[in-house]
Amino acid sequence: MKTAIMGFGNPVRSDDAVGIYVIEQLRKELPKSGNISIFDMGTAAFEVLFGLKGHGKIILVDAVLNSDEPVGTLFKLPAEEVMKAPQDDPLVFLHGMKWDQALSYTKKILQDEYPDDIQVYLVAIENTKLEIDMSDHVKEAGDKVVQHILEDLSQSIVN
Repeated sequence: MKTAIMGFGNPVRSDDAVGIYVIEQLRKELPKSGNISIFDMGTAAFEVLFGLKGHGKIILVDAVLNSDEPVGTLFKLPAEEVMKAPQDDPLVFLHGMKWDQALSYTKKILQDEYPDDIQVYLVAIENTKLEIDMSDHVKEAGDKVVQHILEDLSQSIVN
């Protein structure tokens, strides 16, 4: 089964870059494989959506603001729990699309090929100031996400 791993975030907005940080770390850790696709989604997702065709599993990583949890708190949940309904609004700006909107469009594009197995990792953040350094708490949470994903992928290989 092919797995797509997608990291979202803005690398010049401090802790918002955690999804990109995870993707960078996974690229160092994972061997080249035809079964794993790693996407640096940045803040623009739409152009990558067609690349998800043929993947049976999607793993997403992003930051979450206003969670009322301490910075660095890690959440793992199925995408359905936080996914927005598909949007037909032509005013959705494609360069500002978030992953939940991207998934709603992906579902419309892929239809029957839309994977059932979609997991989301969210890291609680506060700082989205214009700076390139992430806080230690968020970086530690990002490292935990990397370990969780590596364990998840190794379990997929065993099963």
